[in-house]
Amino acid sequence: MAHGRDGVDPERVRVILALETSCDDTCAAVVTPDGEIRSNVISSQGVHDRYGGVVPEIASRHHLELIGDVVDDALSRAGVLLPSVDLVAVTCGPGLVAALLVGVATAKGLAAAHQLPVAPVDHLHGHVAAAFLGPEPFEPPFLSLIASGGHTLLARVDDPGPGFEVIGQALDDASGG
Repeated sequence: MAHGRDGVDPERVRVILALETSCDDTCAAVVTPDGEIRSNVISSQGVHDRYGGVVPEIASRHHLELIGDVVDDALSRAGVLLPSVDLVAVTCGPGLVAALLVGVATAKGLAAAHQLPVAPVDHLHGHVAAAFLGPEPFEPPFLSLIASGGHTLLARVDDPGPGFEVIGQALDDASGG
């Protein structure tokens, strides 16, 4: 049996629960390894405008309040029960540390309770990988420019596999900033 870099047999993964809490949106999705998005739930906090930007402490507290309902909603919309999930993927950075911790702790808790593997995902690399999701995935080769929050990544993508060439990147510094 061939196993991926994370020790998971890719042939056995049928459903992935993905969690994203790197900033102020609490997100959960159910996807298949071939890129079918079964559900995608985004709960935007919408409380930060009055402060002129995202307040990390407020964001992390809202993630704590929302993450359970967002996960339940994503599973329900996908028609999937948690015991049917084969892998939990979670954003591990870059992002707001306290916000990321909510997603990582939730992923680890779900994984431990259901004996599932956890796949840590770099936020910016996740944006690149999203180009391969259905219903109309991009065909390589292409350049991918990601400007997410204050982070920037420029990558050359030659195939849909896990690898791509990072041409340039900046953390906490937006492109052209």
